Amino acid sequence: MSLDGGYDDGNIFAKIVRGEIPCVRVWEDEQVLVFMDVFPQSKGHTLVISKTSKARNLLDAEAKTLGRMIGAVQKTARAVKAALNPDGLMVSQFNGAPAGQTVFHLHFHIIPRWDNVPLGRHGEGMADMEDLKALAAQIAARLEA
Repeated sequence: MSLDGGYDDGNIFAKIVRGEIPCVRVWEDEQVLVFMDVFPQSKGHTLVISKTSKARNLLDAEAKTLGRMIGAVQKTARAVKAALNPDGLMVSQFNGAPAGQTVFHLHFHIIPRWDNVPLGRHGEGMADMEDLKALAAQIAARLEA
């Protein structure tokens, strides 16, 4: 998909926001949902999505939505750091299929990194749901107000 086009209400993240598909939640508020990536590139890979915007990517998003989301990314990244003690954190956001975007609903990835541990390929394998639930609880327990 290109950078242009209409929003598809049938995308997987829209279905998660509506409660039609389950996810392993870390935290949420009225505007943002943070949950574990089921195809993680590393232990603790989380996703931050808007619950209110119909933006497909960064270019479509309202400035107010982006401000709210980046605050949620920072809050979550701090909790991931406190919970998992990674050596680094990668924050990524893709725009258009050629850039690597696979779900056309605005979202950010928070991916913990450790020295000498290679980054997995996204979509290589589905994580164990019990492991994701335990990680989500660890991260949620470290959230700052």
